[in-house]
Order: sequence, then C-alpha cells, then structure tokens
Amino acid sequence: MSGERFGIALGCAGVLLFAGTLPATRLAVGFIDPLFLTAARTTIAGCAGLALLLLLRRPLPPRALRGRLLATALCSVIGFPVLMALAMTTVPAAHGGVVLGIIPLATTAAACVVAHERPSAGFWLASLAGAAIVIVFVLSQSDTWAMAPGDLFLLGTVAAGAFAYAMSGRMSSTLPGWEVISWQVATLLPSSVAAMLTLWPHDLTNVPLKAWAGLAYVSFVSQFFAFFVFNAAMAIAGVSRVGQLMLLQPFLIVALAAPINGEPIRLTTLAYAAAVVATVIIGQRMRVRRG
Repeated sequence: MSGERFGIALGCAGVLLFAGTLPATRLAVGFIDPLFLTAARTTIAGCAGLALLLLLRRPLPPRALRGRLLATALCSVIGFPVLMALAMTTVPAAHGGVVLGIIPLATTAAACVVAHERPSAGFWLASLAGAAIVIVFVLSQSDTWAMAPGDLFLLGTVAAGAFAYAMSGRMSSTLPGWEVISWQVATLLPSSVAAMLTLWPHDLTNVPLKAWAGLAYVSFVSQFFAFFVFNAAMAIAGVSRVGQLMLLQPFLIVALAAPINGEPIRLTTLAYAAAVVATVIIGQRMRVRRG
C-alpha cells in the first residue's frame, strides 16, 4: 500500500471514530449541562494526555510551536466541543451530522492558509458541491427555510473544527500526531479543571449510565485517541485530501444515531448523505498540491 493510500485508510478510521461524537454528545447533554460536559471531557483527556507525555518522557515542544499549539487547542479543545454540545441541546444528532458535512470545505480553505496546500479546481468544485448539498439540507429542514439557533452553533463548530484540523495536520509533520493532541489537552488542563469544578452540578446521582457512556466516549475517543489517527493521516496524505473524508461523516452519524439515540432514519436524510458521499469519491480523484 502506498503512503498516500495508507494515509487515506487512517483518515477513514479517524472519521469513523469522530462519527460517534455527535450521538455520544446527544446522549450526554440530555442529563449533563453542556458547558460542564465540555469542561469534564477536556479534563479527562488532559489527564490522559499528560500521563502519556510523562510516561514516555517527552520533552517540551519547540518554542516556535507553542503558540500554535495553544491556538489549535482553543479551537479543538474549547470552541469545537462547546459549540457542538450547545447545538446538540436543540437539534437531532442526524441533522447535526449532515450539517457537519461542510467541514471538509472549510478545512480545505483553512489548509490553504495554514498548511499552504493548493487544491485543484476539480477538488474545489467537488467540495463546493458537497457544501451546497449540506446547506440545502439544513434549509429544507425548516418550515421557513431559515437557519435555526442549533444550526448557527453547528456552523460555529464547523469553523472551529476546520482550523483545528488544518493546524493539527500542519504540526503533525513536525511532531507525532498523538503528541500534538496530547500537548493541546495537557496545556489547557489547569483551566479545564478550574472550569469543571466551577460548573460542577449540585446533583449527579440521577445521571443515567448512557449519559456517562457518552461522556466517556467524547473524552477518551473524540477528544483524544481519534486525533492520534486523524493527525497521522493528515501528515501522510495532506490536510485537504484527508479533511475531505469528513464528508463521509453525515452517513455514519445518521447510521449511528438510529441505534444510539433512537432517531428514525429518514429517506430524505439518507439521500442527502449519499449525495455528499458521492462528492467525496469525486474529490478524492482530484489533484492537491502540497506546499
């Protein structure tokens, strides 16, 4: 298997891991405050990251990368999960999954700025087609063909995620992907612990097991381990090409939301998801020049 194909395979595995984030978040926010959920997931991931860095005796990252690590952490560790949790209090996970299908286009744009990649015109057209399908889907879900508050939170999630992926992918060419995310969550550990203690609910005894399972997933997988795989994929195959694989998420999230959240699988949602997947297949055949 060629290096780029291996990177694409890793990217697909990462997308599968990330696809569980929305259903797991939806499970948790039904019983846990979204802001506390974000602080808790960041604290848990931060403890895991710090323990791994200490266990492997990793030196501090180069001074030139520290500012970028902090900026990336603000997007991936705070902005992305906070906005996603707020969105999941008002919209179904399947709906959110299709909206997040616009992330690859945003990631491609961010990669041009951050990672100096130059996608071909065909790649841009495929990404724009996928984004257009997502926008039509969002508007069609509203009787007034207008954005709902949850959709605005989701668009903020898209922006935070795009820059988080692009910057993480860029740094993963210098540091191992697992180390990039470990330093991000470890850097924000003091503030996340303080936030978690400040936001600690008065009573957690009534939180069901499924909500705790959701918290565990978004902490250990979504906020930590999935980045090991996805960062490595972006370092091997490029931010734009691997980022475009995120267009597969709508289909995966719709499929997961049915058994996990009890959300019905609607034929229209599947049709939109399938159309988005088609744009991924086309886009993967287009050229991307890496800087």
